Amino acid sequence: MYNTLLVENPAEHILQITLNRPERMNALNTEMAEEMLDLLKNFDHAQDPDIRVLVFTGAGEKAFCAGADLKERQGMSDTEWRAQHEIFEDMFDTMGLFPIPMVMAIQGVALGGGCEMALTGDLIVAGVNSLFGQPEVKRGIMPGGGGTQRLPRRIGASRAKDMVLTGRHVTAQEAYEWGLANRLVPADYVLKEALVLANTLAENGPIAVRQAKKAIEQGMDVPLEAGLALEIEAYNVCIPTTDRTEGIDAFNEKRPPKFRNR
Repeated sequence: MYNTLLVENPAEHILQITLNRPERMNALNTEMAEEMLDLLKNFDHAQDPDIRVLVFTGAGEKAFCAGADLKERQGMSDTEWRAQHEIFEDMFDTMGLFPIPMVMAIQGVALGGGCEMALTGDLIVAGVNSLFGQPEVKRGIMPGGGGTQRLPRRIGASRAKDMVLTGRHVTAQEAYEWGLANRLVPADYVLKEALVLANTLAENGPIAVRQAKKAIEQGMDVPLEAGLALEIEAYNVCIPTTDRTEGIDAFNEKRPPKFRNR
């Protein structure tokens, strides 16, 4: 039970988290960050083994998240600003390191912290009406939730500089062409497509999916040889699982596998 988040199970193995401040275009405030941390840090993988994918979306049609709530920040002292931002940093880090795959359903604007929140996801479904941007420089600050790090890793340094240094908005079509968004769909189909995509992930071996995600993320910024070693380390985790046996049996018996996350 949260004030700024709606949490529900729209389908088996899927947890949907809705940013629920539509009157403020789902702007990120201290309460939302604290509630997100409470939700994710207290997520018990042993107690909730059937949750295999998280889907994030925003309430209403105007915004996924318009960024940090600048009304809340107005008048903050430097000390208060830094204290709040430490909470935001913790939230972004927790989302970015979360082991379960995350799908972001973006309708409307994803700006500043909203764009950075989207970047913590593994896959992004964007509506044709969506806009992405890191406009912080227009307010005399800069991205501080991973925008200067996750964005260039996703779309390249040149395009990231085009967004971050100008502060301009990027259309959904540009975001898709640049690889920022993985799917581009009609505005009224965003959440449905995100749930279809999440279901596709959930149907795969959950341990294998988590290990593959871990190998990709940890191997991106190390030399190839070290990355290959990380891959084999993650691969070996899958071998003794009953899911691995079930996957091979199902293939040979020509039936869908019934993975049990163990």
